[in-house]
Amino acid sequence: MGLLEDIVAIAGGDAVLTGETAAPYCKDWRGRYSGDALAVVFPSNTQQVSEVVKLCAARQIAIVPQGGNTSLCGGSVPLSSGRQIVLNLSRMNRIRVMDAINYTMTVEAGCRLADVREEAEKHKRLYPLGLTATQKYCEVGGNLSTNAGGLNVLRYGNARDLVLGLEVVLPDGRIWDGLRSLRKDNSGYDLKHLFIGAEGTLGIITAAVLKLFPRPQTTSTACVAIADVDVAVRLLAHVRANCGDTLSGFEIISRSCLDLVFRHIADTDEPFADKYEYYLLIQLSDVLPGSLDRALDAALQSFGPGVLAQSVTSDADAAENWWKLRKNISEAQKQEGVSIKHDISVPVSRVATFIVQANAALRAAFPGIRIVFFGHMGDGNIHYNASMPDAEKNQAFIAQHEIEVNRLVYAVVAELDGSISAEHGLGQLKHEAIREYKDPLELELMRNIKHAFDPAGLMNPGKFI
Repeated sequence: MGLLEDIVAIAGGDAVLTGETAAPYCKDWRGRYSGDALAVVFPSNTQQVSEVVKLCAARQIAIVPQGGNTSLCGGSVPLSSGRQIVLNLSRMNRIRVMDAINYTMTVEAGCRLADVREEAEKHKRLYPLGLTATQKYCEVGGNLSTNAGGLNVLRYGNARDLVLGLEVVLPDGRIWDGLRSLRKDNSGYDLKHLFIGAEGTLGIITAAVLKLFPRPQTTSTACVAIADVDVAVRLLAHVRANCGDTLSGFEIISRSCLDLVFRHIADTDEPFADKYEYYLLIQLSDVLPGSLDRALDAALQSFGPGVLAQSVTSDADAAENWWKLRKNISEAQKQEGVSIKHDISVPVSRVATFIVQANAALRAAFPGIRIVFFGHMGDGNIHYNASMPDAEKNQAFIAQHEIEVNRLVYAVVAELDGSISAEHGLGQLKHEAIREYKDPLELELMRNIKHAFDPAGLMNPGKFI
């Protein structure tokens, strides 16, 4: 039998797509990357994943693990050359165990993030991973494989911090059952962390034990206009000192973001009567009943110069109107056209320095450049995007200058001891660039780990490292 016939025998005829029917799964969400696959396979359970992987390993066929295919770096689509299959886990979407007393949920990799959050809500629990643009589509396996971040990292941590155990199919097809729901286990190397953030290059995550948290009962949100980014840095430290662990969100939005949102997203409005260059969305939440508005307002009032306008509310609809501005920035950018995107992180105390230096470098090199930045101020992760306002000029600008723009931005990141990838991963986009900004010894150790797990290099080739 041929490869496809063997796969059909394992997963079923309706679980294997080829040709034009497979094409949508071979291009990425942004429309930047596309490739070719011998087939797209939709296994229904871990055993099928194992058998397909064994089959591919025996025939030296590469495997591209895929979930919701919302990667922003081309990590979940095949390359344009080579013998490879896409292994899409979307059919593996069962919630295996809900343990509200242990504050854990065991889910399969194909569960959508939105559904996991909804299931936790039914049991009066919170799964805090919050991704604005892709939450309805992205899946747990991809979230863990890229160590996704999102809006709540400040309080709850990245995806890595929200996992207790994993089930993984290794590159030779063996199944590692590490689905432990323990919060303390010092019985050896913590293997799960090798697979989290590895972008499917060491194995295929098929299930996970996720941490849950008490569901907040009270929320207060502030929209704040500020004079400059340095004010944001200092205000974050001030609010944390005054409000403690109730602080769950601290997002920064530049004026250029709002201009795009108002242009492309319906039913959006200026948060204040006057326009400002920089805005913050600050959120407090607590499991205890009662208003947090007074605490948040007091923290803002006691800060000092630099706050130009502010409004605090515990009304969910009013807060959602503000959050709509933040959550739709990526969609507005997508409608505006392609930009040179950066997902960087620096120490929180150096965010303002990064913005000032990167802006200066780009504007000196490319007069008239449009810089759109926003992101997770609370954890130092800034989405920093560059383009030309004129659509026709922008296409030529990106084709000619993307490498130089990246070099200028990444030079500032490196100088400030930051990272060129904060929460989106490396994928195809940065797997070459990382060599310039990662310590050679770190790269050597990473390659050694890759070779130990996947000596034939069949797991998601051309990605990560």
